[in-house]
Formats: sequence, structure tokens, C-alpha cells
Amino acid sequence: MTTADAAKRAAAEAAAALVESGMVVGLGSGSTVRYLVMALGRRVREQGLRIVGVPTSTETDALALAHGLTLTEPDGTPIDLAIDGADEVERGTLRLIKGLGGALLREKIIAEAAHRFVVIADAAKVVTCLGARAALPVEVVRFGHKATARRIAELGGRPVLRQDAGGDPFISDGGNVIYDCAGFAPISDPYTVQRNLRAIAGVVETGLFLERAERAIIGAADGSVSVMERVR
Repeated sequence: MTTADAAKRAAAEAAAALVESGMVVGLGSGSTVRYLVMALGRRVREQGLRIVGVPTSTETDALALAHGLTLTEPDGTPIDLAIDGADEVERGTLRLIKGLGGALLREKIIAEAAHRFVVIADAAKVVTCLGARAALPVEVVRFGHKATARRIAELGGRPVLRQDAGGDPFISDGGNVIYDCAGFAPISDPYTVQRNLRAIAGVVETGLFLERAERAIIGAADGSVSVMERVR
């Protein structure tokens, strides 16, 4: 296990300890969430934990079923707690960039539907200003997406169409394409960036998650964790 994996597992297992029997839990996507799902599966098998999961991606859905978790659709019941990873966590504000894995639309739906939202990440994801290490993903409908990209470019986003391993446009779980936009960095005013992007016809959602997380659990390579809370 690499030091990064050890940090991700530490954060995920600390978050899994927050889950109580009877909860409906939003299950995010990505490498850190894989450790969360495995930890919850162990608790189900060894401790009799009774939960219902709401996965944000087909990958998480398959992994959760493989580890014995009961799943439901997000429309079925209120979500008590959503736990997800992040590509960037801004120190102090807990604003996030998410979506490098391509599930940002479903992740944001679950985060906004949950009563509580907790972020898990390794220390490398913590930044002082959004955009420091990750381009901003923007999910766009396929119809006319090049025209939409031109509008994004006019805002200074420098959009690049994400491609899959075969060189074809990457298609999200929501059936859309994603443009990665490095030109907005540093994102000192994410609210304006969010508002301007959402005003473009064809833009479905952005990877900016603003003021949703109540805390971020940050894992270190030695297996320790620290908890960051939003400065209000």
C-alpha cells in the first residue's frame, strides 16, 4: 500500500465510524470512497450494522453490492449523511472541487439532498485556493457541446474536452460530456464562476461544491487523521 493509499484508508475508516445503524448514507465516488465502502461492509458483516446506501456512480453501486451493502435510489428516502471524496479541499472554507472521476452531477445531487455532508481526502488534496492542483470540471449536455465550450472559453476557462482511454469523448453517468477548465485558476471568487457558468445554455453542473461540507476528514500517511471544520 502506498502512503497515499494509507492516508485515504485512514480518512475513510474514520468517516465510516460516524455511520450509525438505521442511517441512509450517500456513498460518493473515487479511490478514497472505495476504502469507505470496504469499511462499511466490514461493519455490516462483523458488527451487524444496518444501513441503506445511496451510491453516486455505477462504480460505487457495484462495489457496494459486492461488499454486502443494501442500496436504494435517492428518491426513496431522506439521506441522513453523505460521505464523499474531493479533488481539492480549500482550507478554512471547505469549498471543494470535485468531478475528476466524472460523477460530479450525481455527487452534487446527493450532497445537496443529505442532511449532513462529510468529505474524506488525503492531505495532498488540501489547498489554500481552489484551482491550485485541479482543473475545474464542467458537465455539459452532448447536444451542441462545442458551442457551449466556446461560451465557456469566452469566460476564460480554457475548456478541454475530457476523453476516455480509447480517445472518444468521456461520457458521465448522467450521459453528458465533461470539459476540464484550467483557465479559471486561481478561483478566488468561486460564486461568480459558478453563476457565470450556470448561465450558459448547455452547462449542466460544475465541480464547485460550495458551503455544503460540515467537515473534512484528512488522512495522513502514518494512519492518523485530522478534522477540518468550516470557518463561519
